[in-house]
Amino acid sequence: MNDTQRADAVYEKLMERAGERWVQPRKERVARILTLLDDPQRTYRVVHITGTNGKTSTARMIESLLRAHGLRTGLFTSPHLKRFTERIMIDGEPIADGSIADAWDEIEPFIGIVDAELEGAGDAPLTFFELLTVLAFVAASDAPVDVLVLEVGMGGSWDSTNTADGDVAVFAPIDLDHADRLGETIAEIAEVKAGIIKDGAAVVSAEQSAEVADVLRRVAAERGATIAFEGDSFGLAAQKLAVGGQLLTIKGLAGDYADEYLPLYGAHQGHNAALAVAAVESLIGGATQRIAADILTDGLQGATSPGRLQLVGIAPTVVVDAAHNPHGAAALARSLDDSFDFDEWGLVLGVFADKDAAGIIDQLLPAVTEVFATSPDSDRASDADAIADLVEERDRRASVHPTLAEAADAAREWAASGERRAVVIAGSIVLAGEALLLSEADDWKSGWRA
Repeated sequence: MNDTQRADAVYEKLMERAGERWVQPRKERVARILTLLDDPQRTYRVVHITGTNGKTSTARMIESLLRAHGLRTGLFTSPHLKRFTERIMIDGEPIADGSIADAWDEIEPFIGIVDAELEGAGDAPLTFFELLTVLAFVAASDAPVDVLVLEVGMGGSWDSTNTADGDVAVFAPIDLDHADRLGETIAEIAEVKAGIIKDGAAVVSAEQSAEVADVLRRVAAERGATIAFEGDSFGLAAQKLAVGGQLLTIKGLAGDYADEYLPLYGAHQGHNAALAVAAVESLIGGATQRIAADILTDGLQGATSPGRLQLVGIAPTVVVDAAHNPHGAAALARSLDDSFDFDEWGLVLGVFADKDAAGIIDQLLPAVTEVFATSPDSDRASDADAIADLVEERDRRASVHPTLAEAADAAREWAASGERRAVVIAGSIVLAGEALLLSEADDWKSGWRA
């Protein structure tokens, strides 16, 4: 087999495991296989990031800034948009097929040992995400990297990624999500997420509600960790639109940075950038050393965030956003108004059944004119008719389209038929990934062709 075939075979083996929605508080099982592998996660420094929204964008900015410092970086995020190797990045690029296959060859002899121990204890075998985490740790060690930027899969304290010890713990905004697994109140959810704070670590956090901030402060104090909040110790001082993105003035922990260009849309991305700067200041200089001007410029300008307000089509304009909960939908709605100059937006919406579709719709409807309901290509997806029903319960009309291709065609035709119209595709990370592939296959950047 060639390397691509070997990597595809790894993914097939992972897919035979319990999926990412199968979550059990049991990080000790991952710790067990890592011990057998001589703890690869302890061979580099770690920036660990959790939150409800903005985790991936912030993680990617942190990685870009660290790479601009000349460090060899790893990045572990989830889920992927197109191919699973996107989840493990080495020096800003998806891990090579041969490298992921080699990492699997390293861990495979130990999978059977741990699975047998789990079976003997009456427990389920290692899952997709547990093994993917192990793969990321091994691949980063093999690279080798200087720093791994590590995004939590779900929650924090019992997530498999929490087998690593973060030098810096980063908290993106925390809101209600995965209440069935993390807790029914925002304070309970914050308690689980605060589990990534390790003894003596540096903690940086986005602005949080009072309940969340109280939890993070208490846990940081218990762990002997320092903690800095956006709005108190650092923050976004100013932002203004620029071609292809925005200009930011950031008040960092160690100094101020004026008129830095970020090639991403959305006011929330400016706040993510401020959080990323604070995290890097904490890791590199103990929050006392400014990031050099050329390094900051290179790091922010090199930042990307696929599937987050990503422009994928012109004439008409089409943007894709992975907003999949009310908090993310609210940020998207604000960005459509703040970052673009269109009179009408058509919304292609597809949502998973276990998500708060009604909450997402409530946030997005005021910002859009037309709704094209569809369904992501997943067994977990809500039926397009159910999405349309929710829209119509709010006295708005929605057309129904069984596939994204049909919904996108209808939306793009609607936008092309009027003045100052554009299309946004949102509601699911899986839908965002489908849209990226479809836009490339049909060449949406060549304009609408009936």
